[in-house]
Amino acid sequence: MSDTAGTPPEGHRASGRPLGPGAGSSPSGRGRALRRRWVWGTGLGVSLALVGAAAAGWAVYMKLEGNITPDEAAAAELARYEKDRPTALVKDALNILLIGSDSRAGAENRRYGRDPGTERSDTVILLHLSAGRRNATAVSIPRDLMVDVPDCRRPDGARSAPMFTQFNAAFEVGGSACTIRTVEKLTDIRVDHHVVVDFEGFKEMVDAVDGVEVCLSAPIDDEDAHLHLPAGRVTLDGEQALGYVRARKSLGDGSDTGRIERQQRFLGALVNKVRSNEILLNPVKLYPVLDAATSSLTTDPELASLRGLYELVRGLRGVPTEGVQFLTVPRESYAGDVNRDQLAQPAAGELFERLRKDQPVRVNTHGERKATEKETTAPADSASPAPTFSGNTAAEDTCA
Repeated sequence: MSDTAGTPPEGHRASGRPLGPGAGSSPSGRGRALRRRWVWGTGLGVSLALVGAAAAGWAVYMKLEGNITPDEAAAAELARYEKDRPTALVKDALNILLIGSDSRAGAENRRYGRDPGTERSDTVILLHLSAGRRNATAVSIPRDLMVDVPDCRRPDGARSAPMFTQFNAAFEVGGSACTIRTVEKLTDIRVDHHVVVDFEGFKEMVDAVDGVEVCLSAPIDDEDAHLHLPAGRVTLDGEQALGYVRARKSLGDGSDTGRIERQQRFLGALVNKVRSNEILLNPVKLYPVLDAATSSLTTDPELASLRGLYELVRGLRGVPTEGVQFLTVPRESYAGDVNRDQLAQPAAGELFERLRKDQPVRVNTHGERKATEKETTAPADSASPAPTFSGNTAAEDTCA
């Protein structure tokens, strides 16, 4: 036998199995290689998807954050008068001034009247959030309330003289800073944050939640407000909602009192709609709401970020709808002009003191008022644990 006898022929292993293309390969080896390539490709795909999602998420975050306009001018003006401002008495309690502007600037807002180059506060609400966020109390301040407006910085840089005039003139004279200083002088309550919303922003917010349901006791046919609605339960879109909360001539007694009460009931219904799981748990519906809400806001610099707004909203999630209360500052006809208001004392002072000290404020809702009218007057010594003010809560059914 030759020396080569028993040596496997070239191209074969000792097992006698032929070598495949690429020495050392086998079905199991090829499988492992394919699995490695698949895992690597899948991992790359997942990584790219995550990077894409992160980039998209970051883009959404930056868009929403960029929507918010920081009110730097107001911050500078308020810092100038810091030593004259009230001191906050209760840690973690917050007071936020919500200002609805009647500005006609811009193509959309100009539809509601001529743009005179100025703006007044169509609606002003002082929102008090209790420490621990057990409740939220929204106090409307009538635009026709006669108040002392301090000297303020005008848009052109000049300064106005102090004046005694109706409340909504403060916003026209010196914007949000002047309005804040006027409210603080009136109430001795420290305003921690402020938010300004114009007509267009309000409409976009209502449209983003697919409308808000209200209850109408009678049909509305108001050409000035562009409202033509049937009686009963009606879902208002943004345009209709704006007309509904601003109308005076055809709704109620035509007074600002009726208009304020209507605004409060509408805001209660809006709170209910936004808090519903249909919106908060549905990203497709939540994004338009966030986009509309942020794009319509001008806020103090501390709130002018998603982080600032998130911290604020997070604290409100635990407040039940019956803990969201709406009322109007106690007032009466102004002695010098029956078409103007003045604070009704001592009730107004009691309200401001309770908010300042973060003490409970109770509202006598519409349903309770109806029940009370059928009862006899309570004995004079039946003292209530807290003063009661006429108003409503977000839990109240406007059709009840």
